[in-house]
Order: sequence, then C-alpha cells, then structure tokens
Amino acid sequence: MLLLKNCFHIETFDNEKMYSGYDILIESNKIKKIEKNISLQENHKILDCSKCVVIPGLVNTHHHFYQTLTRNLPAVQNAKLFDWLIYLYEIWKNLDEEAVYYSSLIAMGELLKTGCTLTTDHHYLYPNTFSGDLMGIQFSAAEKLGMRFSPARGSMSLSKKNGGLPPDSVVQTEKKILEDSLRVIQQYHDASDDSMKKIVLAPCSPFSVTKENMRDTARLAREYKVRLHTHLAETKDEDDYCVSLYGKRPLALMEEVEFIGEDVFYAHGIFFKDAELKTLSETKTSIAHCPSSNMRLGSGICRVKEMIEQKINVGIGVDGSASNDSSDMLGEVRNAMLLQRVKYGANALTAKQAFQLSIEGGAKILGYTTTGKIKEDYLADLAIFNIHKLEYTGSLSDPLAALLFSGISHQAEFTIVNGKVVVENGKLVGEEEELIIRKGNEIAKKLYEIK
Repeated sequence: MLLLKNCFHIETFDNEKMYSGYDILIESNKIKKIEKNISLQENHKILDCSKCVVIPGLVNTHHHFYQTLTRNLPAVQNAKLFDWLIYLYEIWKNLDEEAVYYSSLIAMGELLKTGCTLTTDHHYLYPNTFSGDLMGIQFSAAEKLGMRFSPARGSMSLSKKNGGLPPDSVVQTEKKILEDSLRVIQQYHDASDDSMKKIVLAPCSPFSVTKENMRDTARLAREYKVRLHTHLAETKDEDDYCVSLYGKRPLALMEEVEFIGEDVFYAHGIFFKDAELKTLSETKTSIAHCPSSNMRLGSGICRVKEMIEQKINVGIGVDGSASNDSSDMLGEVRNAMLLQRVKYGANALTAKQAFQLSIEGGAKILGYTTTGKIKEDYLADLAIFNIHKLEYTGSLSDPLAALLFSGISHQAEFTIVNGKVVVENGKLVGEEEELIIRKGNEIAKKLYEIK
C-alpha cells in the first residue's frame, strides 16, 4: 500500500472539493481513502507530500513518439507543415526497431516526468524495412516505464506517386493496414476501465489515405468498439487539398466516410467554420488541441473557448516532438491557457479550465471513466508537484494555478500510475535516464547521417 502523507493541497476535480493537510491511501491500483491522519502501517510506502500539490494525472491525447529523434533540426525549424513533412519523411523512412523502442522511452519518460499518466501515440509511418511488431515494441517500452498507454495504430496509403507527401517506402496497402489493425486489436486491446492497453485506429489524415481506407477503418473500429483518430482541419493547405480533390471541406469528407461521432477525436481542429462547430457538438466528436505545435508551425489558433461554450469535448496533446519540440505535458497545459488569451482576451481560459481539458477532457477522449478525479475507488493515477521552491514563492494563494502561472520547471516530484510510483524525486523509476539519453542521441545521429 502507498500513503501520501499530509498533502499541502489536493485538487480533486471532483466537483469543487479541495483538501489541505489530508492523506491519500492507495491500495492496489485504486484510491482507498482520503482522510486526515490515516494511521501508518508497516506495509505502507510513505511519500511526504507536505510541500506538494496533488492533482489527477494529466492525459496526453496526441503525439508522435518517433519524432523525439528529429527534434530541433535546423532545416525545418522555420518550415510550415507540408514542407516540414516532406523533409522529415526522408529521415523517418529509416526508422528501425531500436529507434521505435528508444523514442518511445524518451517520449513517455518526458511525459511521466511532467505529470502525464495516460497517453496515446499516433504512429502512422511503417517503413517497408521494418520487420518487428511495432506496436508490441511500444507496449514493451510502456510496461518498462509503467505508463498507461492507448496508442493509435496509424496508417498511410497514399505516397508521392498517388498524390500524397511520403515516399513509397513508408506507406502500406489498404489490405495490409486493415489486417494489421485487426491483429493489434485482437492481440492487445483491453476494454476494462483500469486497462493499461487500449487500441485506437487512426488513418493519418485526409491527404495520406483514401476515402475507402477511412470508411473501412471506421467500420472495423466500431465492430470491435475501439476509438478513432486522425489529423483534421490543421492547416489552410489541407482545406485546399480536400476541396480540390473531393469537392468538399475536411469535416464534410469525414461525415461522408462515417469518421465522426462520440468515438472519434481529431487532432488540431483549427480551421472549423461556425456551422462545423455545431456539427462537432451535435455528433459529440472530440478535439485534441495541440497549442505548442500550432504555434511552432504557424498553423493558427484552435477555437477552444468557443468549443467549450458549445459543449464540444476538448483534450490537450503535446504533438511532435518535432513540431513542439518537447513532450512537456504541464507546459502544454500552460500554453493552452495562454494561447486562448491571445485570441479571446485575458479571461478566455482559466487555469482550472485548462487543467480540466488536460485531465477530464483527455480521459473522456480515450474512454476512461474512473480516472481524472481524486476520489475513492478511482484509479490511482496522480501527479505530485513540489511548490516549496523559490520560483513558486508568493504564489500559494492558489496552489493549482501556481503550477501554470509560476515556476521555471514543469518537473513532477512524484508520478503515480495504476497505484505504482513511476517517477520518484523527479527521476524515472523503470529505466536509467542516462541510458535513454545516450541511446537516443546515438540513434538520432545515425538517422541524420543516413539522410
């Protein structure tokens, strides 16, 4: 059993409940009790939280783990999306099993260290030289670090010769895509609410797969009751592409191919018109908002404030990590709050609302109903931040908001997933960070040299 002792501030996200000076008892993978002065037992592992803010674990709803190996490349530091993709595909086509494993450790390690306990990953690039079980490799990395993981089996079927952007060597036939999508569902998907492994199906975008692939994937997902994901309405170029090729805007295309609804979430969603926001609301379709990526690539500002007002469910995604270029989850929540203020004014999004998107909104997107709150019988997925530091001095009138308005580091003191401590005193528990750093840099250097 695990006991969080004398917590300075507990933000439960269960109505308006907040606690100060309370303990949290964790038994197995659930929150057992929230009380003052819980009696110590010999089998308790005790974490002193007297200087800490405790919140439910953050949820990352959009990412591309493999891109951690191509962060900050000078050639695309100032490129817009399509140019950025065309350049990087020539590097990414050389990904191998080791690159997938260590890039997954890098991304998940950074997420865990910044308070994220549940993440997806949208891997849509399958080099024809890759011989291993790509998703199995990712799950092994998640197990190593102790992360709750709901990856998206992505896909691309349109290469340059078919009017797409990627080289032929990284796309797959639609038959292969559907066969492997079914395999990963049958092999890995666990639908239980405390699942550590849930599968999402995710064609990359309207400009990288055919309409038939979108529709067939949607039907397969619904047959097996898994969620659906894709990039949508991210750039003006995408709008122009869909209108030119299909005679309709991206969302109308999604309606045509049955890729819309309560089990669907789109990454970005910047260029929706008023009527399209109404459609999203009526169909209960969700949005994974990626503020840092949208700023980094100059794509635009998602209409999150208006989406919230229209009861559209929104989560937060770090994206990248070559379009961000980090997997800093708490930093992403801060940017989500600030970017809405650029567009809508100083009261556009509060700190509490930004956290709600990244906790409750994200859990809903990925289909979890007993995470996202600090509440008895809920999953023990928690992020714990030490605010007894110089950079938080003077900010403690609102400890939760201090995590976004103040600070010089987004480092969690402890991160707990499924009742287990996976970050302790700011360090990963499951793997040596020095090994991940060394291997990651070696693999990245090799990828650059191949290009």
